Amino acid sequence: MSTFLIRELPKMSAVPKRRLFTEQEYLLIERRAEQKSEFYRGEMFQMAGATRAHILITATLSRLIGNQLEGKPCEVYPNEMRVQIPSGLYTYPDVAVVCGQPKFLDNVLDTLLNPLLLIEVLSESTQNYDESFKVPEYRRLPSLREIILVNQEMPLIEIYRRERGASWKISTITGLDATLTLKSIGCKIPLTEVYAKVKFPRGWEKALAATIQS
Repeated sequence: MSTFLIRELPKMSAVPKRRLFTEQEYLLIERRAEQKSEFYRGEMFQMAGATRAHILITATLSRLIGNQLEGKPCEVYPNEMRVQIPSGLYTYPDVAVVCGQPKFLDNVLDTLLNPLLLIEVLSESTQNYDESFKVPEYRRLPSLREIILVNQEMPLIEIYRRERGASWKISTITGLDATLTLKSIGCKIPLTEVYAKVKFPRGWEKALAATIQS
């Protein structure tokens, strides 16, 4: 698949720009492509592969949330489900959850419009992109109640929770003895389970302490 960019963003690879695409052209290309690409303002951004830790955390969260929501009118989608943001961004969150009737862009049912919860697993190369660009974009979704950013290199999770209207509260939990509470869907997950089988890099304890103090 050919993709055309005018700049390089984290987690994405750039190739010379040829022209801008319409949303309809993007969807036509994307639905036939072997590799996923995000889309924003006429540009397609091909997504790179994930690390072992990233894959483990994403799979674990999808499974644990799915187990806790068993029998409830909710659906859990891993990072194969595309989400459309009102600004025109098309992206692939690591985990998306919808409760009630899911709404899709069209009858292909591969582009979700009304997620209740979105989760992103961060890396050193994507953290700034996810925090400074994706989070503000996600907050445009009227249906969204929580955004979770999971650090894969240390037990640290940022929680963005909608309070009233456009007001959001940001909190952080750290350490393997902590528990992630997802109020939007009524789930609780110990961080020991979130990070099960994940091997943190050497010196992660000092890095975590420095992050907490900063």
